[in-house]
Amino acid sequence: MRTVQIRTYSVRKGRLDEWVQAWRTLVVPLRREFGFEVHGSWVDRERDAHVWVISYDGDQSFEEANAAYWASPQRKQLGLDPGEFLVGEEVRTVEQVL
Repeated sequence: MRTVQIRTYSVRKGRLDEWVQAWRTLVVPLRREFGFEVHGSWVDRERDAHVWVISYDGDQSFEEANAAYWASPQRKQLGLDPGEFLVGEEVRTVEQVL
């Protein structure tokens, strides 16, 4: 069963464009390698926020696949520390109704 999450990241003031560029070029391709689908990404400049939608529909649960992604040598090799850019995160797991 496909699990879908809407993720909203609060980004440090003045770092939004830098974060989105790093996320787009490093995180998205690796997420896709691990079987995730990224459905879209938006910025809310007024709130210094990055919103994106991710899903997973594979052999593992979303949580297992996410843990494998974070524990992977490929993720460690990215050299990207989200804590350098992000000051908050809200993750919502949602179900499609239409």
